Amino acid sequence: MTPLSLDARSGLPDALQVLLQDYPREAWEADPNFHGLVSFWLERHMMFRQLMAHMKAETEGFLTGERDPQHFARGIGRYGGVFVQQLHGHHHIEDHHYFPILREKDARIETGFDLLDADHHALDGILNRFVEQANGAIQGIGGADARKPAGALREGLTDLERLIGRHLDDEEDLIVPVILKYGSAGLG
Repeated sequence: MTPLSLDARSGLPDALQVLLQDYPREAWEADPNFHGLVSFWLERHMMFRQLMAHMKAETEGFLTGERDPQHFARGIGRYGGVFVQQLHGHHHIEDHHYFPILREKDARIETGFDLLDADHHALDGILNRFVEQANGAIQGIGGADARKPAGALREGLTDLERLIGRHLDDEEDLIVPVILKYGSAGLG
């Protein structure tokens, strides 16, 4: 693990925030280049955050007895499947389409795309662990101690939420200013 690895960092290093200084988050929506690709892309990120929060709430509800076990199992299966499938597709498009184009826009932040790519590889293993935990919780329904695998899922979701949250925040702080400054030509 390095200081810039997903599990260790608390944000982008200062050298990669050079465009963010000129395009701070609070000014994004007012920028003429915001609507279209940027707003769509941020909505996708919001969807990932909402899916994680929903699965965490469902798991917590099951653990406290407020959620029916079968409803919990169906929900985790459905929302977990959508989450993993959509996130893998999102990362694939970023890695193979957006990142190669965007990294050429400003040499000062080119290494940021290597950082985001490394995040995607790290997240693959974390997503695999999530799938195993979700499957364990679903398969544990009806068992003698269904709470144990659901508790592991809750812990995994907490970790997943933290790591994906860090990645999404950093990705937004790097990419949105690039698109706001240079436009989205060639990306859509």
